[in-house]
Amino acid sequence: MIDRIVEENSKIITKINQTYHSKNERRQLFSHLFGYQIPSTTDIKAPFNADLGCHTFVKDNVFINKDCFFIDLGGIWIDSNVKLGPRVNLITANHDENPSKRQNLITHAIHIKNNAWLGANVTVLPGVTIGENSIVGASSVVTKNVEPNSIVVGSPAKKIRQINFEK
Repeated sequence: MIDRIVEENSKIITKINQTYHSKNERRQLFSHLFGYQIPSTTDIKAPFNADLGCHTFVKDNVFINKDCFFIDLGGIWIDSNVKLGPRVNLITANHDENPSKRQNLITHAIHIKNNAWLGANVTVLPGVTIGENSIVGASSVVTKNVEPNSIVVGSPAKKIRQINFEK
């Protein structure tokens, strides 16, 4: 079943990445890949890659920059007003650490909450939730949940401060 989905979605991904498409054409291709109509306010740039694609769920006013890679077998939820920089990797699958069980696939969903911003080349590992309004600095590797209204950086990503909202 999964192999068939990967094969079919590889054709769509190849089409997305092979030639130029307008924003509306890309939106329709991504809607076909994801299996539902993505919002008209969402923009996903090519090139893009995913293992399945059909386990990715994006809301309105999302911006996903070029060269992002989603391993979405475990599910990826991206809430409204999220921004992903170029080359962001969202990884929802891993393998058992026991060498005799290494072939076993373990999946955990990723959830990126409203108004979060992930900088260029960020990698988010399985099971992580990025809190509302948070910022993940470029090239960070996020291994644990990020609190709302936080700025995290590094590998592994660590909180450096709370976001101060001006009134």
